[in-house]
Amino acid sequence: MGNLMGSWRYKEPTTVEECDSTWETDSESDELQPGGEEEDSGAEQLDHGSPKVPHHTRALKDNKEETITMKTFGDMMESSTRMKRSFYAAKDLYKYRHSYPNYKEPRRPNEYRNLRFYLNKIPLVPDGIYIEEILTKWRGDYEKLEHNHTYIQWLFPLREQGLNFYAQELTQDEIKEFQSTREAKRRFLLAYTIMLDFFGIKLLDKNGNVARAPNCQDRFQHLNESQHNYLRITRILKSLGELGFESFKLPLVRLLLEEALVEGTLPNMRHSALEYFIYTLRQHSQRRALLRFAQRHYQPPENFIWGPPKKKRIPASGSTGMKSGKNEVVEKSVGKARSPREGRNNLEREADDMDDRKSGEWKTAKGSKVLQEGRGRVDLEEYIETIPL
Repeated sequence: MGNLMGSWRYKEPTTVEECDSTWETDSESDELQPGGEEEDSGAEQLDHGSPKVPHHTRALKDNKEETITMKTFGDMMESSTRMKRSFYAAKDLYKYRHSYPNYKEPRRPNEYRNLRFYLNKIPLVPDGIYIEEILTKWRGDYEKLEHNHTYIQWLFPLREQGLNFYAQELTQDEIKEFQSTREAKRRFLLAYTIMLDFFGIKLLDKNGNVARAPNCQDRFQHLNESQHNYLRITRILKSLGELGFESFKLPLVRLLLEEALVEGTLPNMRHSALEYFIYTLRQHSQRRALLRFAQRHYQPPENFIWGPPKKKRIPASGSTGMKSGKNEVVEKSVGKARSPREGRNNLEREADDMDDRKSGEWKTAKGSKVLQEGRGRVDLEEYIETIPL
């Protein structure tokens, strides 16, 4: 038996589909149903669960209208290219959700440096700052939190190397020790609240529920313009899951999605939230619930690429070939349907295909130039997200 297990080799995923199992256990059809609810355990109704995000100021509402106007050009550029899922992001988060299946523990003795840092026994390196100093003096010091780039790896450790090579990666044994050490977990949550405040968010309770903080207007504006902080948020979400606070991730991602897609205060965060933040959640049902919520509010809707994959349509036997016109589309869809619900789904898919074929006519010389510019913007955004913290 030992030889059989020893001969097993981890196979690296090679496609986005191999990395993403979000929809594999979905009990619903391949199309999003209006008003559909998540049935699996652990999923919450995103429009009704948890505290509602309060609307603090009229100025924030006015800014929303301005932001939507500014978003228009960005949406036009985005719609001019067929967006693709990032394989780098999918693979990175696949490894995280599966506890780094090919990870090898370091050969050097485990010094538990992350735990000792949180017990205030050693300072972070290279700055020589102890955790108590950060917890008592850094709250509200937004300049320091923004421009210092060595503390984040110590405050939110992971089982992967970041930019601060003085920070030690977590190990399985250290994670167990950390989760059983009350003082370390208490300080970890305080560090989490400092970063939430930096982002304009406040922690409401011990269940991880969050809401806008009084400083949200200024901080959201800053967060929308400082996209390197999205890398920090990804690290924070991962670290929450590693150190025993998996349940804290859903409320934070839900709020960020609402601000990005509904309130319009964080439009630049849309890509990171959908490509990275959601996929740090380990439960399929939670990811599906968030993605359904996002799909209801994403604009333009035809560019939403994170939904359930469409089922492959098998041509009916004895088909004599394709005919032009919408009538033929309707006849084929109804003929193939096994139920009224499936018939509706097929009709919608065929109509979408017709719209896609019609939309291809816009590709003039001028359109090609816009397409190239749009792709450059998407590629740059994806490149920024590949830089580890």
